[in-house]
Amino acid sequence: MRTSLALAASLALLGTAASAQKLPVVAEAPLRAHLAFLADDLLEGRGTGQRGGDLAVRYLETQAALAGLQPLKDGTYRQGLTIVGSKALPDSTVTFKAGGKTIAPKFGEGIVFGASNGQQKVAFEAPVVFAGYGIKAPEEQWDDFKGVDLKGKLVIMMVNDPQPTAAEPKRFAGKSLTWYGRWVYKYEEALRQGAAGVLLIHTTASASYPWSVPANGFGHERFNLAGAGNPMEGWLQEDTARALFQQAGQDLDALRAKAETREFQPVALDATVNVKLNSTIRGIEQFNVAGSVPGSDPKLKDEAVIYSAHWDHLGKDDDGNDQGAAGSDHIYNGAIDNASGAAALLAMAQVAVKQPARRTQIFLWPAGEETGMLGANAWVRAPLWPLAKTAADLNLDSMNFVGKTHDIGVAGAERSSLYASAAKVAKRMGLRLAPAIPDLSGAFYRADHFAFAKAGIPAFNVGSAVFSGDGSFDFVKDSKASSARLVAFKKDYHQVTDEYHPSWDLSGMVQQAQFTLNLGYEVANDKTMPAWNKDEAFGKVKR
Repeated sequence: MRTSLALAASLALLGTAASAQKLPVVAEAPLRAHLAFLADDLLEGRGTGQRGGDLAVRYLETQAALAGLQPLKDGTYRQGLTIVGSKALPDSTVTFKAGGKTIAPKFGEGIVFGASNGQQKVAFEAPVVFAGYGIKAPEEQWDDFKGVDLKGKLVIMMVNDPQPTAAEPKRFAGKSLTWYGRWVYKYEEALRQGAAGVLLIHTTASASYPWSVPANGFGHERFNLAGAGNPMEGWLQEDTARALFQQAGQDLDALRAKAETREFQPVALDATVNVKLNSTIRGIEQFNVAGSVPGSDPKLKDEAVIYSAHWDHLGKDDDGNDQGAAGSDHIYNGAIDNASGAAALLAMAQVAVKQPARRTQIFLWPAGEETGMLGANAWVRAPLWPLAKTAADLNLDSMNFVGKTHDIGVAGAERSSLYASAAKVAKRMGLRLAPAIPDLSGAFYRADHFAFAKAGIPAFNVGSAVFSGDGSFDFVKDSKASSARLVAFKKDYHQVTDEYHPSWDLSGMVQQAQFTLNLGYEVANDKTMPAWNKDEAFGKVKR
C-alpha cells in the first residue's frame, strides 16, 4: 500500500513538473488583428515625426496596458527621446578644386550629403584626405589613420571591409560584412577623428545596394539623436570619385589596392573642398514603448530578458517621391517591416503575463529603427532596466508571412551561448536551426538588437527569414513556391507595396513568435545569464 501511495505521489509530482514546463501559446487571431491595424492606411506608414507614428505609439501603449504589462517608469509605458530632423536645401553645394579645375557634382546624381549635427548652416573650406576603409580595429591589428591628424579635413572612405586573402581567409570575418564595414561605423569614426566632413565612395558591390538607396535617403528628411554629429556626411558616386582623384593626380584603383593592406596610410589629395550646406532643422520628441512581466524568482527577477520589435516605418510621402506606381497613395505601410514584429510582440505579451518566468520579461517597441536604430540606441544610452542585469535581447523584424517551416533562422546567435539555448528550444519544437550563410550585406548590424550587442548584451534577430532574401528556408508546404514568394518580397521592401493581405498564411509568423517566446523563457528560467563566446569582440564590452 505504501509503495502504491509513494508511486502515486511521485507521478503527481512528475505531472506537476511537466505542467509547469508548459509554455504560453501564442495565438494567431490577436497577432493578425494587430498586424492588420498597424499596417492600415489609417496609420500612414507609422513615420518618424509624423501623425501616423504618434497613432502607433498610442495604440501600442494602450494594448500593453490592456494585456497587463507593467509600466517600467513613473506609471508610463513611454520612454521619450529627442530626435533632430534635417534635410539639405536645394541651394546647398559641395565643390572641389583639383588640378586647377572645379568639380561641382550634382546633388542626387554625383553626390548626396547632409548635416547630422543639428546645425542649420554649415560652411567650410578644407583639404581632402583619402583614408582607405576608415577602420580602426585593434583586434585585427588594423589602423587606417596611423595617427594622422584629420581635424578640420574632409575624409573620403570606402565602404565594406578589407577583403580576405589566401594568407588570411578569415580576416574581418572573411566574406561576411562586419560592423567596421557599415556606413554607420564610418560616420561614427569620422566624428571621433574630428573630421570636418566625411564622404563614402559608393559601389553597388561594396555597399550591397544601388546608388538609388543613399540618393533616396538623403533626398528625404534624415533623423539623428540630439547631440554630437558630423557637420557634413554623405556619399560620392564612383564615377565622381574617380574623376576627382584623377584630377588630383591620384589613381583611385591604385589607392584601393593599397588600402587592402595594414601598411596603408592616409593620402592627402591635391584638392580642396568648399561646402555650403543649408538645412531645414526640427526637433522631434518620439517614444519607445515598453512594459514588463515581473519575474517570479526573488533574486532573478532583478534580471531581465528583452523582446524587441520596432514600431516605425517610412511614413507618408506627401511630396510624391516614392517608388510606387503612378496613382499610388504614397503611404509606406510597412506591413512586414515591421508591423509584423510589433504585432507579434503584442500577441506574445498577451500570453506571457499569465505565466511569469523566473527573470523579468520586457517587451520593447523602439522608435526610429528605420532612421538608424535611434530608439534602441536611446534605450542603451539611458536604459529603463540596468544593462548589467539585462540577460539578452531577442529581436523580431520583418517576419515570415509565407507559412510554417521545418527550420528557424538564428543568424547571430552563434556569437554567444544563445545558440545552444536556441538549439534546445528548436529541438523541443521539432525544428532545425537553419544553416549559417555568409552575412554579405551585414544584416546582423542592421536591426535593433545590434544596439544591445554593442553594449555587451547577447542579442540577435530571431528567425530572420525575410532578411535572408534567398528563400533558403525549408517550408512545410510547397517549399519551392513558398521560397519564391519570400524572395519576391524584395521588390516590396521599403516600397509602398509592403501592404497587409488578409490572404497571408500567418502560421509561420506564429511559429516564429512562439519560438522567440520559448527562447525567452529558456533564458529567463536558466540559472545563469547568457555569455558571449570567448573570442567575440562584443563580449569585451562592459555593460
